Amino acid sequence: MGTKLAHPRIQLIHAVTVAQGPIHGAFARLWPEARIVDLTEASLATDLAEAGELTDAFTDRMAALIHFGVETGADGVLFTCSAFGAAIEAARESIEIPVLKPDEAMIEAALAQGASEGSRIGGLATFTPTIASLAGELDVAAEARGLKPDIDLRHVPGALEALRDSREDEHDRLIAEAAAEMTDVDVLILAQFSMSGARDAIAEVPGRPVLTAPNEAVKRLRRLLEET
Repeated sequence: MGTKLAHPRIQLIHAVTVAQGPIHGAFARLWPEARIVDLTEASLATDLAEAGELTDAFTDRMAALIHFGVETGADGVLFTCSAFGAAIEAARESIEIPVLKPDEAMIEAALAQGASEGSRIGGLATFTPTIASLAGELDVAAEARGLKPDIDLRHVPGALEALRDSREDEHDRLIAEAAAEMTDVDVLILAQFSMSGARDAIAEVPGRPVLTAPNEAVKRLRRLLEET
């Protein structure tokens, strides 16, 4: 790695503040040399919930956020809200630095785990719009690899509200209970960055690894920049 990237500047873009702690923790564990900078655009989540779907306006907003990172000297950009994947995909075209969607590294890891015929990928999300976004990304990524896994994505009602109310134990309990109903999958993914703290509350099931988005995203971004 060149001198410029010895301590790369990573622009983190959040739609919810509860994503900050988990991604900060992942960087501290896996890439402490990186200099992380937070940008929170809190209206994104509420606007998407009201709109009900991603529109061209969201792509424009993703592009503006990416360009902010580029203009302020970022070596890489990482979004932390999983509901905007398609908009980020469109907005990052022609950007020269790495720009990662929240779940794409985790999706790759999940597909690597569930690469056999008839494999089953389970997923949990606490923000309802994430389900459609994640399903689309999984389908596209699986098709590109010639895979046809059975995908089961479920919303965990009440968990995000509990986290926002600082009831972390209830948030983790609800996720663990939902995970306990998905023991027949080959890999389980936790879609939201804010869910990663619940990982230790989930009972271990032989043959069912549980993947979290922050860890996979940091590892992928580090590989991309160290290969530059």
